[in-house]
Amino acid sequence: MTQAVLDIDVIKDAVDRACRAPSLHNSQPWRWVTEGNVLHLFSDPMRIGHSTDSTGREVIISCGAALGHLRVAMTAKGFQANIERFPNPNNPDHLASVYFSPMEFVTDAHRALAQAIDRRRTDRLPFAPPSRWDSFEPVLRDAVDPSLAMLTVIADDSRPRLAEASRLTEQLRRYDTSYHTELQWWVSQLDSSQGIPTTSRVSDAEAHQLDVSRDFLPVGTTTRRSELGPDRAKVLVLSTYDDSRQCALQCGEALSTVLLECTVAGFATCTLTHMIEVNTAREIVRMLAGKSGLPQVLVRVGSVPQGETPPPSTRRRPITDVLEIRPS
Repeated sequence: MTQAVLDIDVIKDAVDRACRAPSLHNSQPWRWVTEGNVLHLFSDPMRIGHSTDSTGREVIISCGAALGHLRVAMTAKGFQANIERFPNPNNPDHLASVYFSPMEFVTDAHRALAQAIDRRRTDRLPFAPPSRWDSFEPVLRDAVDPSLAMLTVIADDSRPRLAEASRLTEQLRRYDTSYHTELQWWVSQLDSSQGIPTTSRVSDAEAHQLDVSRDFLPVGTTTRRSELGPDRAKVLVLSTYDDSRQCALQCGEALSTVLLECTVAGFATCTLTHMIEVNTAREIVRMLAGKSGLPQVLVRVGSVPQGETPPPSTRRRPITDVLEIRPS
């Protein structure tokens, strides 16, 4: 494999786009270090409270999504990202080392996927059914590497049971003071470079249209998309063979693919993990998915009214906070 010599500005731009990946509560629990032509990804578990992510899986999944975005961003620039996962057994936070080699040709599809990074949003409002789903689903399945995660689409007639799992999750956490304290912290950050801003949350009226969602403390009195009625999104599940850190990281990479492919197709998406955080609800999701694997993350996918202004982009931490440049 011929390694490419990269300009540092190329790395900075790719890392900046990688950090547009979604993360639990927009916590951005990652750190990047570049040494010469090698880029290292580290997790930062201190950025997530243990009541929200008691196992640490969601930190790793978030970092995997950023790793997937990085690969897409570099491919559009003409470089193949060659990923060595967990290269240092003495440092469990060292998730990946990435080496780059030149590509012979960059297709329009590569560029479109990279452009989708900037357009993707976490849209917590209700959706209409995704149009042309029957023709898109095979394309999505083909894009998701089955060695990274298993993709399942929850059957529409199983939606009431899934909604029950979502409600059960909230009920089981009614008196979990630590969880609600952490949630309140992430939605009340004055520093708009992290956490969930008011513009990304729903009102009480809008929340009543959603049967599968995390309760992010409804805000305001808006009634956006009331004409759609109850949410009719397709719900996808990404599952892995076990709960290892390796599988969690790879699931995040698969999540990146799902979100960007859906964005290219013109669909809105919303990532969900609250049902995975409670074992009772997670088991319901596993049964509905009909797979032998373990559910790690769900994604609502749907259509929004034509001509509607997209949700505002949530800000990210500055590149100087997440990227360290070391001499080669």
